[in-house]
Amino acid sequence: MNRFVAGLALALAVAFGSADPAAAQRTKLTIYTALENDQLGPFKQSIEAAVPEVEVVWVRDSTGVITARFLAEKDNPRADMVMGLAASSLLVFEKAGLLETYKPQGADMLKAAFRDPTPPYTWTGMDAFLGVICFNTTEAGKDGIAVPASWADLLNPKLKGKVVMPHPASSGTGYLMVAGWLQSMGEADGWKFMDALHENIASYLHSGSAPCVQAARGERVAGLALDMRGASEKTKGAPIAVVIPKEGTGWEMEATAIVKGTKNLALARKVADWGATKAASELYSKYYAIVAFPGVQNLPPNYPAGAEQGMIKNDLAWMAENRERILAAWSKRYESKAAPKN
Repeated sequence: MNRFVAGLALALAVAFGSADPAAAQRTKLTIYTALENDQLGPFKQSIEAAVPEVEVVWVRDSTGVITARFLAEKDNPRADMVMGLAASSLLVFEKAGLLETYKPQGADMLKAAFRDPTPPYTWTGMDAFLGVICFNTTEAGKDGIAVPASWADLLNPKLKGKVVMPHPASSGTGYLMVAGWLQSMGEADGWKFMDALHENIASYLHSGSAPCVQAARGERVAGLALDMRGASEKTKGAPIAVVIPKEGTGWEMEATAIVKGTKNLALARKVADWGATKAASELYSKYYAIVAFPGVQNLPPNYPAGAEQGMIKNDLAWMAENRERILAAWSKRYESKAAPKN
């Protein structure tokens, strides 16, 4: 009988949500993110294990969409934190006074490039991602096209209509590539290069990984995309070369910040502290080869050699300050080949 009563009590407790008092007392923390969908579960689990008082509620979309949404809500912010969004976007938010000043515990142990370099300290880097060329050697071979060694090789007339890349207003990967060309080549030569590349572009896709997927399937010969996606598709057996051109390539990093005015500041700080730990970087390294905590490395199979050395000297502040101007100029020139949005 006692077992029956105990079982009934437990059933009632579960039904009315009181079986786990700790769970009942958790505070919902709304986090805006551009993390990939398959990352949301593992990140939520790790954060909630480290900060049991928190229940993570994701609002997820592509970099461009999340950035635009956050700015549109500036007078009435709906997020408590931003995580897994391009640092250049966070610098835009910082300039607009939308981020809380906070330096996570342990941040000084991170690689210098992953720490906010200018006061007030508002953001902390998580991982870096860079642009590569996913080049289908089988399809290219049919037309006698060699694997590209430089960006200029993508201007080969034989590649007309056979190249895809991410749309820079929708994709952080697309923007880092455009900003990378403008910084490394100089603005005049950068736009000249993109004018010529546009002649070979089939479509500008609204995803940082889709161009590589299309190249991997043989739908296109070359897809400009994320480094990690290139390694992943090659490991799956796609006949692609994953190329970092000899001039180097543009890059960005994902970062974390607290939204100014959040009602859950103390808890958001705890989550930010977690983000700067070695354990967090070990999680990041499951998805990105280059992460914030020194010594944490988890290179996937077929990851391009010398990738970190191939990252150009990149001014994230310049990327943020010039984003609106660059995107407006880019759209005026090349929007005619943008893929339809779903």
